[in-house]
Amino acid sequence: MPQPIYVLNGPNLNLLGARETEIYGRQSLADIETAVAARAKSHGLETVFRQTNQEGILVNWVQEARDNASALILNAGAYAHTSIALLDACRAFGKPVIEVHLSNIFRREHFRRRTYISEGALGVIVGFGPQSYLLAIDALAAMGKDLK
Repeated sequence: MPQPIYVLNGPNLNLLGARETEIYGRQSLADIETAVAARAKSHGLETVFRQTNQEGILVNWVQEARDNASALILNAGAYAHTSIALLDACRAFGKPVIEVHLSNIFRREHFRRRTYISEGALGVIVGFGPQSYLLAIDALAAMGKDLK
C-alpha cells in the first residue's frame, strides 16, 4: 500500500457548515473528512486529514508530507491567494499536489481568481463543494502506480 494522501486545509475551513453556507454549503469539515476517508478506502488508499488557521503550520505539514505522503490534496483557503511560502513548499514536495476549492473561485471576487498554489499543483478542482475533495481522491487513485 502506498503512503497516505495528506489532505490539508487552511484558515476558516474549521467553520464549514456554519459560515457563509450559501457559498460553502452546510457540511462540516468533519463530514468532509469522513467522506474523504471512505472514498480513499474504496480505492485501497489512506488519508491524513488536518486543518489549521496558521500559515506556518500548513507549510510545516507540506514539508512533513515530503517523507510521509504519496500525494497532497490542499485546500489552502485564503492562503491559496497570498502565500508564496506554500507555493514553494508545494514545489519542493516533489509528488502530486491537487489544489481544491469548495466554491468556484472564478465566479467570486477578483482577488480570489488567482492562486499561487496552482502554479505548483498537478491540477486544480474548484466549484463542486465537498465533492471537490472526492474528485481529487479519484484523480489520485487513477494515477495508481505513480503514488508511492
